[in-house]
Amino acid sequence: MNIFVAKLDYSTYEDTLQSAFEGFGQVDSVKIIMDRETGRSKGFGFVEMPDEDEAREAINNLDGALLDGRNIVVKQAEDRRNNNRGGGGYGNNRGGGGGYSNRNRY
Repeated sequence: MNIFVAKLDYSTYEDTLQSAFEGFGQVDSVKIIMDRETGRSKGFGFVEMPDEDEAREAINNLDGALLDGRNIVVKQAEDRRNNNRGGGGYGNNRGGGGGYSNRNRY
């Protein structure tokens, strides 16, 4: 199961996050998302656990838990690959249009 973890302290390392989740079972991978321009953590990441029961136990126990001085948010990650957000347009060798993105709205 892919698990979304938010409100991480910017100084939290992947091995710290992995240790927190390994208390509930096997962890296949941990990825903290980094800003490309600054190289600094964006404050969220993902943990992959192969056993769904262990993953649910980790979610239930770690959501709101204190990690590196911050109360983290932990929940099952949503699969956005098949969500059909954006990417519209005509196609038919016209190149298609761009989809709506709210990334730089502010």
